[in-house]
Amino acid sequence: MNICVFLSAADLDDRYTRPAREFARLLGKGGHTLVWGGSDTGLMKVVADGVEEAGGRLVGVSVDFLSAMARPGADEMVIARDLAERKKLLLQKADAVVVMVGGTGTLDEATEIIELKKHGQTDKPVVLLNTAGYYDGLREQFRRMEEEGFLPRPLSELVHFADEPAAALAHLEESVAGR
Repeated sequence: MNICVFLSAADLDDRYTRPAREFARLLGKGGHTLVWGGSDTGLMKVVADGVEEAGGRLVGVSVDFLSAMARPGADEMVIARDLAERKKLLLQKADAVVVMVGGTGTLDEATEIIELKKHGQTDKPVVLLNTAGYYDGLREQFRRMEEEGFLPRPLSELVHFADEPAAALAHLEESVAGR
């Protein structure tokens, strides 16, 4: 399975890197391919290193203005013209999506895939890996959107929240096998 991971390229402390490294190890050991933003810095590097060390493949999609940070030696590396093309390519190459901790770029990527699911433009499973409760506020906001009628489909059909890496991967494997 090709799993797109949206996440930060920032250097983060152990409460975020440890679960990311664990997810990467599980992904690689499971024979899956990491599809990611292609960066060789920060949390993106941690995950790419973990997948590669565990025997998984790396498919990166960087963007022109960030190409100097692209990981050398990935199995495949594509350089997109802009962020919109990057998101499109990442999703085209993926069977499923995991959203890890990140900033505004990660949030943009996460909400785009959820919006696509909301409108029936994709059926790819999406998991928000809620490391250290990072997405508790977002989960609450999504619940409010659902309760107040802003989501035409149940939240559970759009995104799954997982607190642990193993639960995130298990949900994706189950979801993809069931399609």
